[in-house]
Amino acid sequence: MAVAEGLRKIEAQKQTETFVPVKRGRFRDFWRRFSRNRLAVVGLVIVAIWVFVGLTAPWISPYSYRDNDLSASQQMPSVQHWLGTDRLGRDQLSRLIWSARTALIIAPLTVLFSFSLGLFFGLIAGYMGGVIETVLMRLADVLLALPTFLFALLLAVTVRPGLTGAMEAAPMLKDFVRSGYAEYLIVILALSLVGWAGLSRLVRAQVLTARNSQYVEAARAAGAGTGRILWRHVLPNISAPIIVLMSMSMGGAIVAEVGLSFLGVGIQPPLPSWGVMLNEGYQNGLWRTPIAPFVVWTPGVIVSLLIFAFAFIGDGLNDALNPHLDRGSQ
Repeated sequence: MAVAEGLRKIEAQKQTETFVPVKRGRFRDFWRRFSRNRLAVVGLVIVAIWVFVGLTAPWISPYSYRDNDLSASQQMPSVQHWLGTDRLGRDQLSRLIWSARTALIIAPLTVLFSFSLGLFFGLIAGYMGGVIETVLMRLADVLLALPTFLFALLLAVTVRPGLTGAMEAAPMLKDFVRSGYAEYLIVILALSLVGWAGLSRLVRAQVLTARNSQYVEAARAAGAGTGRILWRHVLPNISAPIIVLMSMSMGGAIVAEVGLSFLGVGIQPPLPSWGVMLNEGYQNGLWRTPIAPFVVWTPGVIVSLLIFAFAFIGDGLNDALNPHLDRGSQ
């Protein structure tokens, strides 16, 4: 018994020693291919700064986003206010920092929920086929035929009264509504419900190719069920294009949130949002004043940088994950 136990320990140790370097080697190989795309590395740095600012907003922000001082309205940049103030005397740098947190909450959750729907529907449609595939893909076609942003705008306008009213009627959710987080939930739901169609068609196409492959046939022969085949065998082999699309969709989610907030149906003042800042600067005519570069243009520049950053990251991920590329010649 002791000898057998010792042999098992030695075998487990050997497996551990061979398993860890493989994972490290795979990561090094991925990073080597990814880092060769210099723009992708620049995009990764920009996104890392955005994430850091969003997570640490309460500590690095010099003022609260709610603090206003009418005596300091529309001031140019100074020692006290590095990017000046808006018409209510609120510190622009603080609102920019807190708006980064808003985008950091909404964009990843929107992509997560919409991609969960698209991934589920795409896997089911591609693997099951038949009537299920027809119904799901025709629904996706309808969503793709409609202007996505306008459909999200319609949903945000129509869903807001009923959803906020229902949450206010529940005693446990009154504080949630009053804190403003209900606005975040409405924007996330509106964008998620219209954003899954493109991914579902991509996943369906990938599954149609993978379901007749040898490893799927072997799994069926071994008695694996549909759920296990999709989760353990099909999904890992089609994950590369999904990861690339998720990265590129982050920029679109940020733009959509800014657009809804700019039009007044997304995040509502005084909650911080780059779209709200653009709206206030436009509505109050600040874009015509000397303070425009700090009050109006700065949020637009930040949003543009993030869009390009996620596009560059997506390109870098495609270079690193695409199995059809000649990696030895890169």
